[in-house]
Amino acid sequence: MAPVETTRTDPTRITDAAHGGQPLLRVEGLSKHFGMRGRGTQSLRAVDDVSFEVHARECLAIVGESGSGKSTLARALLRVNQALVTLGMIALLVASVVLTYSVISRYVMKASTDWQDEAAVFCLVGATFLCSAFVQALRGHVGIEAVAGLLPKSLNRLRLMLVDLLGVMFCTFFAWKSWTLFHEAWAEHQTTSSSWAPPLWIPYGLMAAGMTLLSVQLFVQLSARVNGLTKKPVGATE
Repeated sequence: MAPVETTRTDPTRITDAAHGGQPLLRVEGLSKHFGMRGRGTQSLRAVDDVSFEVHARECLAIVGESGSGKSTLARALLRVNQALVTLGMIALLVASVVLTYSVISRYVMKASTDWQDEAAVFCLVGATFLCSAFVQALRGHVGIEAVAGLLPKSLNRLRLMLVDLLGVMFCTFFAWKSWTLFHEAWAEHQTTSSSWAPPLWIPYGLMAAGMTLLSVQLFVQLSARVNGLTKKPVGATE
């Protein structure tokens, strides 16, 4: 399988200060294998450990011969992004509708509300945690880059690897604790203290699933970071 070549052009050579020099999009260690009919467990490596970044005011082109995995790479990214964004949009939309109904029901129709707030909270918990891996993939979290500008590139790479390592450790512990709470709520039939009394395994399950996805995303980024310290990406040109 021919390697995928990434060619980056930046005519202006201008760094967007609003983003602190951080990439708008970062993909690390993406792979896609297809099963082959009649070949048993053999698979075709369409995309194998592809990493790239897109910065502000920068264009990125993925170049390769037919069959090198360009379309597979694009489709894999699109499907992941669509799934995460769609889930988040649906949850936020449902939460906004429920809260709007709650306000109208309470202050206009003078009716009591016993389930709307908790339903909206459940939706927001799901949107927050299930989309956290997508935000992490884009490095969309808040970061302070004052130290990064002072360190040499070699030390900065080690710093980023250490940050990802600490993130993996914290999020893995968070995911384990969330699954523990989920199991307790499921086994003991725990509910909230409201009159609606929905089962607590729902928010715990959403939290556990989201933190597990985030831990996996961080582990992938950490693995790509370690690989980047030991080898130079094939076909990558600045």
